[in-house]
Amino acid sequence: MSQKLTPREREVFKWLGTGISTREIAEKMGLSDKTIETYREHIKTKLHLKNASELVYTAIKAAESGEI
Repeated sequence: MSQKLTPREREVFKWLGTGISTREIAEKMGLSDKTIETYREHIKTKLHLKNASELVYTAIKAAESGEI
């Protein structure tokens, strides 16, 4: 699944899987909230996800399964 993602997108996806907020991810990565939002949109598009809830759910499931 995450093979379609760039290394930065995978990193954001991994952080999403921990359940932390966009702002916290931005702080940890040294990026702006807007940049993280852009990564989130790219990930949703690449993984054919409909909304933010589906994105977070998928990231958490991937983290639990060890996929990311």
